[in-house]
Amino acid sequence: MRLRPWVEADAPSVVTAYQEPGIQRWHARSMTTGEAKEWITAAHSSWTAEAASSWAVDLDGVLAGRMTLKLDPGEGTAVAAYWTRDRVSGRGVASRALRLATRWAFSIGVHRVELEHSTLNPASCRVADKAGFSLEGTRRESAPHADGRHDMHLHLHLHLHLHLHARIDTMGTHDT
Repeated sequence: MRLRPWVEADAPSVVTAYQEPGIQRWHARSMTTGEAKEWITAAHSSWTAEAASSWAVDLDGVLAGRMTLKLDPGEGTAVAAYWTRDRVSGRGVASRALRLATRWAFSIGVHRVELEHSTLNPASCRVADKAGFSLEGTRRESAPHADGRHDMHLHLHLHLHLHLHARIDTMGTHDT
């Protein structure tokens, strides 16, 4: 698995991904090919503006998901957003991509990485936990979804935690 820049040739796969039930449930949108190309162009523009870093999650040469960090360099924070294709669900792809993106964020000086997900989405809780994120709290009726407003879990990973996990890893007692 690797995180790579989006390319225009990803547009048809993005369109297909946004038609999958797992992505539709939590992102509640679809895309045309033209919209997907604009979305890819916007990802490149955000990278250039240092406002966000967005990668295609590539698994064996096939688009498996998306990993995005919305950056606030002045505050030293980033907010993670992601999805994975239905066919790779449950294989640890999202948590591995989130770990890679988080390590990258810390390497450029980010202090805190956050992510939010609906409390009705236990898979995202598992992703956050496997990627070393701690549950910070619940934001009540925070985000609109197709079936109404959802409470949202807020998870975080602090730069300090990365050093702690690295120390535990060297003792051989932490899983990867």
